Amino acid sequence: MTKLHVRGAVLAAAMTAVLGLAAAPAAIAEVAPFPALALPFKAGQQVYSAGIHSDDGSTGVKNAVDFSPADHTVRAPLAGTVHLQHCAGGDWVTIDHAGGWRTGYYHMEGIKVTDGEHVEAGAELGSTGNALPCGGSSTGAHVHFTLWTLPAGPAAANWDGKSFAEVSTAVAAAVGEPVDGKTIGGWRFTAGAEQYTGTATHLADDAVTQLPGHFRAKL
Repeated sequence: MTKLHVRGAVLAAAMTAVLGLAAAPAAIAEVAPFPALALPFKAGQQVYSAGIHSDDGSTGVKNAVDFSPADHTVRAPLAGTVHLQHCAGGDWVTIDHAGGWRTGYYHMEGIKVTDGEHVEAGAELGSTGNALPCGGSSTGAHVHFTLWTLPAGPAAANWDGKSFAEVSTAVAAAVGEPVDGKTIGGWRFTAGAEQYTGTATHLADDAVTQLPGHFRAKL
């Protein structure tokens, strides 16, 4: 079930301390209900998913799911503003959407968007890959797709230079949003008891894919 964040100045201060956020506001706004996201790739093609897991694949909130679409192309699931998060090894992409939601795209190669760019749903972001600009690990080209909420507002959530280890622990603990129960592009994702497991259910016909596994991304 989607969590709504209605928190006070104490939490704002805590987030500032944990995440190194600049100028977090004194009052925190309510985050809107989960938006109508499409899948982060073109529908109608075969896709492999390694399953639902936490950002670091071992502990914490399971706010991530890996996708490997057949055309290797990652696309925006909803309109929003791109933020390139910079590290010594290169950049990775986040998109801020209306209502206080942020989606993330790690491991991408050939990034085709720029910092501050507004994109519409379906815009090409880059290609699946094994890039590790801020650290971490990757096996097989894919996009590590993540969900976060930003109760302190996007201006307070600049993650430039933060290692993947920090994003996957402190940041995920503060603002990571579980994939479990979310409907994305007509598919409801349900986390399993273990990391890198779960199911994807196509709501139009109740077809269930066990994760990790392959499925055709029907609308």
